Amino acid sequence: MRLFEMMSTGVETIGLGESTEVAAGRMRQHAVQHLVVMDRGEVVGVVSDRDLMGSDGTFSRRPRTVADVMTPDPVLATPDTTVREAANLLRGRNVGCLPVFDEKKLVGIVTITDLLELLGRGVERPANAHKRTALRQSPARGWKSMSH
Repeated sequence: MRLFEMMSTGVETIGLGESTEVAAGRMRQHAVQHLVVMDRGEVVGVVSDRDLMGSDGTFSRRPRTVADVMTPDPVLATPDTTVREAANLLRGRNVGCLPVFDEKKLVGIVTITDLLELLGRGVERPANAHKRTALRQSPARGWKSMSH
């Protein structure tokens, strides 16, 4: 499965100089946990709800800008990136989302939550799943039936 099949296309963005209060408000308003940070039409970072928290786990009231708390130079993906590659990027870089780009244009975003929801639903692979079931249940191959 490729990211274009499961990514969210309504990507919320924010400017580099916006306040963290504006960022938190936008996250609440759109029920998202990540904003892609833009500067002059270019992606320069990602800010997450965790970036906006103080050391005590509550929203920090200290006036700051998105630039102060964002993760710069985010890991990017393309619509053709596989789900496996995306999971490995997220895990390997210890990040919560991947902005998805197609020819330098922001077209989507994939989060860890998206991948967990996909895993929870189960990825359907009709041809392969049918073959695996048939092999497991084939008495000629010596495999035991999965039903008891």
